[in-house]
Amino acid sequence: MSTVLVVDDDEDVGDVVAAYLRSAGHTVRRAADGIDALRSVVADRPDIVVLDVMLPGIDGLEVCRRLRQRSPELPIVMLTARGEEDDRIRGLEVGADDYVTKPFSPRELVLRVQSVLRRSASLDAEVSIPAELPDVAVDGDLVLDRRARRVLLAGSELPLTVREFDLLSWLVAHPGDALRRDDLMRDVWGWDFGDPSTVTVHVSRLRDKIEHDPAAPRRLVTVFGVGYRWDAAP
Repeated sequence: MSTVLVVDDDEDVGDVVAAYLRSAGHTVRRAADGIDALRSVVADRPDIVVLDVMLPGIDGLEVCRRLRQRSPELPIVMLTARGEEDDRIRGLEVGADDYVTKPFSPRELVLRVQSVLRRSASLDAEVSIPAELPDVAVDGDLVLDRRARRVLLAGSELPLTVREFDLLSWLVAHPGDALRRDDLMRDVWGWDFGDPSTVTVHVSRLRDKIEHDPAAPRRLVTVFGVGYRWDAAP
């Protein structure tokens, strides 16, 4: 059983979300604003946070940024208004693992939460890594430990989110392959449909962490008109 912190100042929305999550077997904690959310993460130590963008006081984007700085591994699913693409992009940029747009199906939200939780809780990533590959992959000064879900770059551990680790693990497992964004959404996110900008933002975040010059990437490169490719070190 997992503990889910639901952060939303709309009591009716929070009640519906909490009811569906409880019916799926989760323990639910509630917070109505950003300050309360930050305190609850410390006090209740939730397994995942469902975070609305529009909050009084500190908005959801700033809450997400602070949570990500404090707890890089804490999964976060953001709730954004339909049509507010900038909010969705900014949410992913500050570290959200996933997002659901309002109005949303509570059942869809529960499925998204459970998908992120499965990836976070498992020592073995859900990503379909070829069986012949070792648990530890070494690519130049980058070391990826799939079992421990840790990545070292030049000896320093990288603070990757759940999705960032899964995406990097998939890319490293398929060096030299041009991978389409739609295929990455299916194989890494488990989505048969969705916003391809989700992949774009996660690629950008990975580049910021693994590339010497993110503006001129040498590992995670763009294949124009197709998607992305991982170029292994010689």
